[in-house]
Amino acid sequence: MIKIKYILTLLIFLACNNLHSQEKLTRILFVLDASNSMNADWGNGQSRIEAAKEILAKCVDSLEGTANLEIALRVYGHQSPITATYQDCNDTKLEIPFGKNNYLAVRNKIKTIVAKGTTPIARSLEASAGDFPDMNSINIIILITDGIEACDNDPCVIAKKLKDKNINVTPFVIGLGLDLSYLEKFKCIGAYSEAETKDAFKNALKTIVNKAIINTTAQININDISKNPKETDVTMFLYENGTNKLKYTFTHTINRYGNPDTLVIDPAIKYDLVINTIPKIEKKKITLVKNKHNIIEVDGPQGYMKLRTTNGTKDYSISMRVMLPGTSQTINLQELNIQDKYIVGKYDIEILTLPRIYQTVTIEQNNISNVDILAPGILTYKAIGIVVAQLFILNKEGKWEWIHNLDQAISFGNVNLQPGNYRLVYRQKNLKSTSYTFEKDFKIYSNKTTTINL
Repeated sequence: MIKIKYILTLLIFLACNNLHSQEKLTRILFVLDASNSMNADWGNGQSRIEAAKEILAKCVDSLEGTANLEIALRVYGHQSPITATYQDCNDTKLEIPFGKNNYLAVRNKIKTIVAKGTTPIARSLEASAGDFPDMNSINIIILITDGIEACDNDPCVIAKKLKDKNINVTPFVIGLGLDLSYLEKFKCIGAYSEAETKDAFKNALKTIVNKAIINTTAQININDISKNPKETDVTMFLYENGTNKLKYTFTHTINRYGNPDTLVIDPAIKYDLVINTIPKIEKKKITLVKNKHNIIEVDGPQGYMKLRTTNGTKDYSISMRVMLPGTSQTINLQELNIQDKYIVGKYDIEILTLPRIYQTVTIEQNNISNVDILAPGILTYKAIGIVVAQLFILNKEGKWEWIHNLDQAISFGNVNLQPGNYRLVYRQKNLKSTSYTFEKDFKIYSNKTTTINL
């Protein structure tokens, strides 16, 4: 017998509020796992069975009143307790058959379920074939389980038989912090994802329900310099075309198979896509083909930029302003020793030191462009009273270039300065004659403090 640990499998193929437009009858059979492993704690004092019952009951409640819909409930593992020497692999039962007004009955039965037995998934799926009155409707099975098959049958074989009989089995596996190799056991039945918390499970379930409602998917390929969809880990906004109505927010993700993850998007409207790279990428008037998997291609090759000191002996608070070439608009303010990602190309930067440092940086695919500066030193000044003072640096042309005014509200202070030769021109603020102008020359060294008295 295979022990069941930390999986929650949920198969949902139906909308809660969007079935009114369907003319053909849809029948959904909920198959609930009530095996003993479902009693495991899921955090906040709630077991997996209690969480599953809560979620399922809310879904059933929201489905009530939907046109052209009938539901039913099958449960397994709830009749015979599992022991060290015995498991009842026939413990599966249709508790509430299909009917037009059985929502209350299904909800009430869900509340009474107690998890105690084993996990006969295959036999439950096989028995479910007889739960549908006919094959003329859209027949869907929703399986909620926390584990893989514990008996002697193969769910993959049964799933194929059901599909051959036009009974759609559409599993969505949400694994809870387990060895992901277990998830492969469900691959023969359908798609799956994983979640480690109840909130993550709720989000995954929302995606699954939306997929069932809309039946249209998409992936957004952010292509690198070689046109491979390898760029990722960035926020994407989808607006209704030509408006400020934000419809979807996604964090771009590469799934476990190395592909851009599948998204569920309503095909009823056109979209404007904003990918929040630096700078952002925009693609407008995107049209999705209904009932198909759509691929949205954008070019977004990226590399990295990092500001660092070549000789720093301690942490400094230095940032740089990044701009597109020939513009003064700031597209990013980047801190020292922080690595940020940029679309490949040239950028103008202003490093907010004293004096300011200006450079042009070229970003290349997947490479790190290091912006190196010397570590600053510290000027400490003290005056008898308040002074009017301006600070100058001797530039490369041999001229004194203004860089800073001292604070006229205080008589002492500290200023971080890049290494170089400096001159401070000042006079006492309360002395009303130009003759009281003084000059003080000094030199700044990296990682050292220079003190002057005025």
